[in-house]
Amino acid sequence: MEFLLKKFLNLGCIYFNSFTLLNKTLLYTMSYLNFNKDELVNLQYSLHREILSTNRAGAYMSTTIVGCNTRKYHGLLVCPIEKFNGESYVLLSSLDETVIQHDQSFNLGIHQYPGGIYNPRGHKYIIDFEFEPTPTLVYRVGGVVLKKEFLMEHNADRILIKYTLLEAHSDTKLRLRPFLAFRSRHKLSKANLFVNTDTDKIENGIASRLYTEFPTLNMQLSKKNEFVENPDWYYNIEYSEEKERGYDFQEDLFTPGYLEMPIKKGESIVFSASLKEEKVKTLADAFEKGVASRPPKDSFLNCLKNSATQFIVQQGKDTEVIAGYPWFGRWGRDTFIALPGLTLAANYDLESCKGVLDTMSGEVNNGLFPNIGKSDHAAYNSVDAPMWYFWAIQKYAEATKDQKTVWKAYGEKMKAVLSAFRSGVNEHILMHENGLIWAGQEGKALTWMDAVVEEGPVTPRRGYAVEINALWYNAIRFTIELAEANGDKEFVKDWKDLADRIEESYVSTFWNEDLGYLADYVDEKGQNLDIRSNQVIATSLPYSPVSDEIKSNVLNVIKRELLTFKGLRTLSPGHVDYKGIYSGDQRTRDLAYHQGTVWVWQLSHYIEANFKLYGDAFYGDAKWIVEHFEEDMTDYGICSIAEVYDGNPPHHPGGSISQAWSVSEVLRILQMMEQHKKQDKKK
Repeated sequence: MEFLLKKFLNLGCIYFNSFTLLNKTLLYTMSYLNFNKDELVNLQYSLHREILSTNRAGAYMSTTIVGCNTRKYHGLLVCPIEKFNGESYVLLSSLDETVIQHDQSFNLGIHQYPGGIYNPRGHKYIIDFEFEPTPTLVYRVGGVVLKKEFLMEHNADRILIKYTLLEAHSDTKLRLRPFLAFRSRHKLSKANLFVNTDTDKIENGIASRLYTEFPTLNMQLSKKNEFVENPDWYYNIEYSEEKERGYDFQEDLFTPGYLEMPIKKGESIVFSASLKEEKVKTLADAFEKGVASRPPKDSFLNCLKNSATQFIVQQGKDTEVIAGYPWFGRWGRDTFIALPGLTLAANYDLESCKGVLDTMSGEVNNGLFPNIGKSDHAAYNSVDAPMWYFWAIQKYAEATKDQKTVWKAYGEKMKAVLSAFRSGVNEHILMHENGLIWAGQEGKALTWMDAVVEEGPVTPRRGYAVEINALWYNAIRFTIELAEANGDKEFVKDWKDLADRIEESYVSTFWNEDLGYLADYVDEKGQNLDIRSNQVIATSLPYSPVSDEIKSNVLNVIKRELLTFKGLRTLSPGHVDYKGIYSGDQRTRDLAYHQGTVWVWQLSHYIEANFKLYGDAFYGDAKWIVEHFEEDMTDYGICSIAEVYDGNPPHHPGGSISQAWSVSEVLRILQMMEQHKKQDKKK
C-alpha cells in the first residue's frame, strides 16, 4: 500500500511538473501579436501580412512574414542615398538560406515567377513566426530546426540577421545567397551588361558595388566562411502587389555567389549587410543590444507607439516625418497633421515635436511649406499645409503650457504665413474681401484631396474649401491668443476684426440650413453639397467658426453617411460618383481615392468633436470604434495601420501598409479616451 501511495505521489509530481512546464512554455510563446501557425504555409494568408522595420534615419527593411517579396518596395536593406537627392534605393533585395545535410540541400527562400510558380518553396518549412521583440521565423527541415531573427539597427544603414540552429542530429551547413538590386525603390532592375560582377573579399565576407556612384554593400558573418563566387542573374522574379496595382512587376536580380559555413546545434551566426565594413567580432553583441533596446509590443497601445517612432527620422540636423511606408517620403501636410499624435500622444516626446517644427519652419516660402520634396526639389503646391502648421504648434503649446517660449520660437513665422495669405500668396491662393481664402489652379488639386488623372483633378474643389477656411480661422484666433499672452498689441489690433469677419462669412457661406450640413466647397456656382468628410474639421478645432448646434447637425450627418469603424468615407455612398472599393491600376485607384475610400486620420476629429460636445458620455462610442483597429495589428502591415480602407464593408485595408497620420490619429483617440476615462473616475 505504501509502495502504491509513493508511486501515485511520484506520478502526480511528474504530472504537476509537466503541467507547469507546459504552462511556462505557453506563457513564453504566447504574445499580444498572435499568428495562426497552421496558416503560415498558406500563401493567401502569409503574403497578405507584411513586416516593416526602420533604422529611424530613413532606411528600412520590409517583406512579407514568410520572406517572399511581393512589392518592388520590399527589401532587406533599403537606404536613402545622399548622392541621389536622398531618394531610397533597394540594395539587398533578399537572402536565400539553404540547409545542407548528408549532401542534400533544402532551400528556405521563396520567390514568385511567371505562371504563379513559387521557387524555391521554402515557406513550406516554416513552423512559427513571431514579431516581438523582433521579426522571427522558425523552420523545420526533417530533424533540423533553424531560427532566423531580423534586426534593423537604429541610426545605422545596417541589417543584422541572426541564425540559430535549435535542433540537428547530423553535421549541418548553412549557405546564404544574397540577391542584389541596386535600384530606386520606385523602379525595377533588369539584367544588363553594365553591372560590376566583381566582389572584394573583406573580413568574413564580401563587398559588392554593382554600379558606379552607388555605395558599397558589405556582407559579413560573425563566423569564418567560404565564399563561392558564382555571379548570375535570376530572371523575371514577380511582385504580385505591383501587378495588381497596374505597374511593371517583373524584375531581374543579381547574385554574386554564396557564403557557406558549418553550423552546430545551439550555435548562432549573425549576418550583417551594411554600407560600411564592420568588425565581425562585434556583430553578436550588436544584435543582442539591438534586441534588448526594442520597445515592447505587448499591447495595442505599445504597438502603435512602436509604429509611431518609425515615422520620425533624423537626417543630419533635420528631424522629419515620413508620411508612410514603404513608398512615401516627407510630405508637409502629412507632417503637421501627424506630428502631435506621433510625438505628444505616443510618448510625450516634446524634443522630437519641436525638432520637426523647427525643421519645417526653416523651409517656409511666401507662406507655403513644401508639400513634397525639399531644397531645389520641393513642390510648394499645398494650400492646407500652412494651416495645419498652426494646428501642430497649437497642440505643442497645449502640451508645453509655455506660450512665451512658443511665441518666441514660432511667432514671427506664424505672422509671416498669415500676412502672406492675407496679401495673396499667388494668383491661385488669395483672401477675398469677406476674409475667406479662395484657392484653385487649373489642372491642379491644392487641398489634401489631390488625386489627378489624365483629365485633371478628380476632386478639384476650386473656390472656398470648407476645411481650409476653418483652419484659417483657427490659425488667426490661435495667433491672436499667443500675441495677447505675449503683449503684441499691434498684431491683435490688426487681426481681431478680420477674425470676426471670417466667423460671420464662414457660416453664411458654408452652412446649409435646409440640409443640415456644411458645403464641401463654394465657387461661382454656389455651394457644392456633396456629403464629404472635410466638414468634420470645422467641428473639432480649438477655435471653430460654427456654433455647437451646427456642429451637432454636421456630426449627425457624418455618422449617418460617412462613419465606419475604420474611419470616415470621403463621399457618401448615396452619391453617383461613390467608389466603394479601392483597388486596381493607378487610374482606377485614383478615381476612388477620395470618392468614398475610407481614411483613418479624419476619424480623430470626429471623435474629438463629439467629446467636446458630449464629454464623457461619448467614451463608449469612441471605445467601440477604436477597438476595431486591434485586428489590424496582425494583418496587412503588422503592428501598424494602413493608409486607407475600402468604403464598402468589410473595409479591407489598402495603400501603404503603415501610414503616419493613420497611426498618429488613433493614438490621439486613445489619448482622448484616457483623459475622459480619468475624468469619469474622478466623478
